Amino acid sequence: MNATACRALESQSWKDLYQDAICESNFNKLPGRIDEAEAALLIRLRELYLAVDDELEEKERVDNAMCILHALRRSLKRHPPADQSKRSVDYLRTA
Repeated sequence: MNATACRALESQSWKDLYQDAICESNFNKLPGRIDEAEAALLIRLRELYLAVDDELEEKERVDNAMCILHALRRSLKRHPPADQSKRSVDYLRTA
């Protein structure tokens, strides 16, 4: 990830990027949304780790968000979007 992308992620709340990812309905955009949210979450985790205050509640929210994004990514791999499945069925019909 380049420096410009990192600065953009730092300026946008991890919560906003997470919300964008879990609400994305376009399966072609979803992997990118997940990547952006995960990167923002990692930046925030690093900040929380270095912080003097003990932000246990936010650390837990960040951890939960990472788990949900991971599950979402796994489900994409197991169940490809319907139009991708349709294309493979169309291919089999022509064979």
